[in-house]
Amino acid sequence: MSGISQDWEPVVIRKKAPTAAARKDEKAVNAARRAGAEIETVRKSNAGTNKAASSSSTLNTRKLDEETENLAHEKVPSELKKAIMQARLDKKLTQAQLAQVCFTRLVVQT
Repeated sequence: MSGISQDWEPVVIRKKAPTAAARKDEKAVNAARRAGAEIETVRKSNAGTNKAASSSSTLNTRKLDEETENLAHEKVPSELKKAIMQARLDKKLTQAQLAQVCFTRLVVQT
């Protein structure tokens, strides 16, 4: 029994050190202010957003504003729309069947 001994050294149990996210918490910042610590807070311009290309978008916006050319798609005349619809109805096809015959997907345009 001589191999058994007791350890009488004091053991100090502490909480984990705060993580970086916890140090940036508003409560932690306020506690540091009350303690008199120097604090520098900087907010990143696009932090927490999905605007990675926002700096280049301002350049593109300026270019688009300076553009004077009319870039509109040509519109399909309503006579063509009605002719396609009438031909489809004459053959007793649904829109889905017509799309399948034309080897395309059915896309409803409003």
